[in-house]
Amino acid sequence: MKIKDIKRIPKHMTTIGGQAVIEGVMMKGPKDIAIAIRKPDNEIEIKKEKIDNIASRNKLFKLPFIRGIVGLVEAMIVGTKTLMYSAEFYEEDIEDESESFFEKVFKDKSETAEIIFSLLFSLLIVIVVFMAGPMFLTSLVKKTVKSPIVLNLIEGLIRIIFFLIYVIIISKIEDVGRVFEYHGAEHKTIHCYENEEELTVENVKKYPILHPRCGTSFLFMVMIVSVLVLSLFGWPNPVKRFLIRLLMLPIIAGISYEINKIIGRSNGIFAYILSYPGLMLQKIATVREPDDEQIEVAIEALKGVLVKDKEDDLWK
Repeated sequence: MKIKDIKRIPKHMTTIGGQAVIEGVMMKGPKDIAIAIRKPDNEIEIKKEKIDNIASRNKLFKLPFIRGIVGLVEAMIVGTKTLMYSAEFYEEDIEDESESFFEKVFKDKSETAEIIFSLLFSLLIVIVVFMAGPMFLTSLVKKTVKSPIVLNLIEGLIRIIFFLIYVIIISKIEDVGRVFEYHGAEHKTIHCYENEEELTVENVKKYPILHPRCGTSFLFMVMIVSVLVLSLFGWPNPVKRFLIRLLMLPIIAGISYEINKIIGRSNGIFAYILSYPGLMLQKIATVREPDDEQIEVAIEALKGVLVKDKEDDLWK
């Protein structure tokens, strides 16, 4: 992959971003969120709603570093809700119409409870697999390696390897592969819009499936930044080590967000070098070439969040 494969400074760099879901795409614009789903009957269902987030209500949450932490939490919430919504179209018919556990316990708040449970379960997986696991394995070589900096580097390398193994394994699952194709459709559609071409299938097909501001690149950046930040704390006892990693997670996310923001709008070779690992991860595992029908869905999702004044969605 060469530098010319990614058009780093398009004519109109937008803040609009998206997410692939089950047989669909979610797009988030400056004012709205739109979800387009290809239903089993081949029709495209569009759901659109106004954005009502913390950042829009309080200027404090728009400050550098803080906005990254807030954005990550809100992205997880919106992403989970969107995935649950898309899954509803493809749930198998179940004869047993009895209430689910969440409906029985939480009644009208069952959807909120499911979202919270999903987020907590995801956080638990992150803590066990990507924090505790690498930390434990690194401690096995503590007698051989004395340097705290080297130990943190080893831990970070193990964490990155775990992450790579995880995304490569899930990319082999057929249903996940379909989601990654919609991921490619989302990227190509954003590229087309940023280059101010008409949003048609033929125009969108010309563009690359990789995008420097992708969430995959952000996650990979979190891995890299964590190595550098955690190295500052040495290698204390296991309890302190775990607490430091847990408490520093929001800080690392905030720093990673700001770095990704700079990378996304820069045309320099240094920015390209920083973005390259994330782009390669997209290419290897998380993004695939979509078909025409998937591109149609992504186009409909993007059209749902466009604003009359294009300056409103410009990356500032």
